This record gives sequence, C-alpha cells and structure tokens, in this order.
Amino acid sequence: MSAKNKIKFEDIEKLPKCDLHVHLDGSLRIPTIIELAKENKVKLPSMTPQGLRKYVMKDKNCVSLVDYLGAFDITLQVMQEKDSLIRTTFELVEDAALENTKYIEIRFSPILHQNKGLTLTEIVDAVLEGCYLGEQKYDITTGIIICGMRHVDPEISLRLAELSVAYKNKKVIGFDLAGAEANFPAKNHKEAFFLILNNNINCTLHAGEAYGPESISQAVHYCGAHRIGHGTRLRENGDLLNYVNDHRIPLEICPISNIHTNSIDKIENHPLKFYYDFGLRVTINTDNRLVSNTTMSKELFLLAETFDFSMDDIKNIITHGFKSAFLSYKDKNRMLDKVLPLMGRKRF
Repeated sequence: MSAKNKIKFEDIEKLPKCDLHVHLDGSLRIPTIIELAKENKVKLPSMTPQGLRKYVMKDKNCVSLVDYLGAFDITLQVMQEKDSLIRTTFELVEDAALENTKYIEIRFSPILHQNKGLTLTEIVDAVLEGCYLGEQKYDITTGIIICGMRHVDPEISLRLAELSVAYKNKKVIGFDLAGAEANFPAKNHKEAFFLILNNNINCTLHAGEAYGPESISQAVHYCGAHRIGHGTRLRENGDLLNYVNDHRIPLEICPISNIHTNSIDKIENHPLKFYYDFGLRVTINTDNRLVSNTTMSKELFLLAETFDFSMDDIKNIITHGFKSAFLSYKDKNRMLDKVLPLMGRKRF
C-alpha cells in the first residue's frame, strides 16, 4: 500500500459496517461450543479451545468447499436446543456490534437444527429471540435469511420457503439457497423461489463460489436472485457479468473464506478489485466468523492492504453493503441517514 493510502486497522474498526452474508452455524465462539457440549452431553473431537480450534477453524490449506463445510458437522452438534440457538444468535449479534457493525443479516437453515425434535417454528423463534436480545443491548439492526439447501429434496426447500412466507414482516427478510454447488443445480429448487418471489420476499443464492458462471446464470434467470452469494467466477462470462452489472445485482463477497474454500488460490488473484473498478456493486462480508477466523474489520483491512484501496474506496464498499440490504426503501434510507454521517459522508 502506498504511503498516502496507508490505512490503520483501528481506522476500519471505527467505521460503521454491515454484514449481509454470515452463517449462524459458522460463527460460534469456541468457548461457547465447549460449554454447550458439556451442558448437552455432546462429544467433541477435543474439549479444549486449542484442540478444538484445528477442527472448526480452516486456513489456506483447506482443499475445497466440501472440506471447509466439515467444520459445521461440529458446530451443529451444539445447536439443537432452543437455549443454544438463542445464546449463539445473541453472541453473533454481540460480536458484530462490538466491532461497530450496525446492520447484520444472519442466515441459517432450520432443517439442520432438528436432531432433538425442535419444530421449524421453534427454531426460527429461538433465533428471533437471540436477535431481539442483541438489539436491546447494542446499537445494531438484525434480519434473518432462511436457507434452503442444494443437496436436499427440493420439496424441503419449498417447505422452507413457506416458512419464510409465514415469517415475512417478522424479521425474516430473505431466502437463500446454500450448500455445495456441483451436481446440485439451483434450477431444481425453482418452485421454492417461485413462491418466494410471488410473495414479494427478497432472495439471494450462493452461486459462482465453487462452480462456474452457469451457476450464477441459474440463480438469476431461474430463481430471480436479488443478490448473489460470492460470485467469484462471474468474471468467466462477460455477457453475464454485464447483465449483473446493468441490473445492479449486488455480489456478497467473502474474501477470506474464498481463500479457505479454494475458490481462489490467493487474495491477490481475487476478482474483487476488477469487479469494483468495473462498477459492479460489491459488498464485503464475513461468511463464517469462526470457521474463517474473521471479522468485518479483518476483511476490509485485508482488501485495503492487498489492493491499495483508499479510505474512500473502503467507504464506497461499505456504502454498497448498506444500499444492498434487504430492507424496505424507507428503512434503508433511515439506515443510510444514520451511518453516512459516521463516515463523514452526505446523502446525494
């Protein structure tokens, strides 16, 4: 980074931020996992923080998205009770708020939390309670995105879409399709997205993370995606890239996890800088605070260092995030009126 653009980590920590792409089950605290395991008689591969870290935190030696997703086999074991879901949700909101994140959209798939008999509504209600507790204590606004899963029967995705419809205007603000992309095309779940779109609910899909641009094309043209999760491989199809740009479809980019899932080989080769320079609406997010050992401040600081972004560039990207939030037009404007002055900016 050039001397004139040198940005300090604490400068980024002070900025208001938003996180549009963060998974609840990938963002637990290690001490909490151990405590919940003891309370609920769950056997972990290690019961010490140091020992457990190597199982739930991935690094650049992770070989694939499937390898990366292995960490969730551990975290989900301690997220099968109502109290556990309330606690882990509250702690995620707290961790975000403590680094000056003002808005966070938490995503999870309720079907992954039913091993001990909780109903889908009990699961959503528990996460909602965790969000409310966090909002009562901190200056942060939260929203929930319910995830369908690519590898499950599309009928289950349809049930989850129905759940999202039932909780519309009750803090459920969107619907997602997550999981491994290869061999599980988004178009198989188009009925779920048809229901979502016909109920005027926002949707986003994981696409172009570990599979080619055709995955993004299906997300947009079969499922009506309003945002794209990751979109790392969008650069491989110029026509599609221009379509996404022309229609201002935001990309939920998660740089550090993109390294860990082997979506890119090193941060210097991430297409983010090209996307930003080309005019795409790029947003920066954590994906999984635990699994990738990251925060919003870490993500943004890494980009500033790697791509010589100025503070104005960082503020532009943060603003992209707030503008891309799944909020109503009026609520989005209220949020922008609140955060832009904190960045020394005015509405225009």
